[in-house]
Amino acid sequence: MIRQLVGIACLSIGMTGFAQSANTLPETEPQAQLFSMQGYRIDRYRSPTPAKAVGAKTVTTDEMQQLLRNDPTLVVIDVINLEYRANRFLQTEPHQSLPTATWLPNTGQGEIDRHWHDYFISNTLRLTHHNRNHPVVVLCKSDCWLSWNAVKRLSEAGFQNLYWYKDGVDSWSNAGLPMQPATPVMPEFPSDPASDS
Repeated sequence: MIRQLVGIACLSIGMTGFAQSANTLPETEPQAQLFSMQGYRIDRYRSPTPAKAVGAKTVTTDEMQQLLRNDPTLVVIDVINLEYRANRFLQTEPHQSLPTATWLPNTGQGEIDRHWHDYFISNTLRLTHHNRNHPVVVLCKSDCWLSWNAVKRLSEAGFQNLYWYKDGVDSWSNAGLPMQPATPVMPEFPSDPASDS
């Protein structure tokens, strides 16, 4: 009987310790596992984001509306992922975005190959008429690191007038503001680089 009680107590202590370690694992996980050596977020893209992005001013939904009213030439870039296979995007349902947004998918991931990097930078240069001082807003969804990464990538490419719409398309939609289906800009890759989206 005593052995059985001791065994039950040990089992209880072991299970409690396991539950406690499981509950604390996400909080104690080294930051190095979430970010690349270059400082890009590479995992858990849909999680709380910081207040600021590298090289950009963070804007609220109200400020985003004001930017669009004040500057009709403002470049708005949506970077939400979309699977790309066999030289085409595999889109199964419409993606709603801001009416003026250009959709450049798969450019906000933490680790992208040279094809996707060049696709992102060359399209942004085209949209800004090769003026790296032209105002550019980057967005995805709320609590999404894809747009944070994309802003950092543009900043490192020399773009000077960047805004980060941190709250993203879902906040825009929740505010009852106009949306429209976005069409992804087709890449012109020499081969078929796989997308990790």
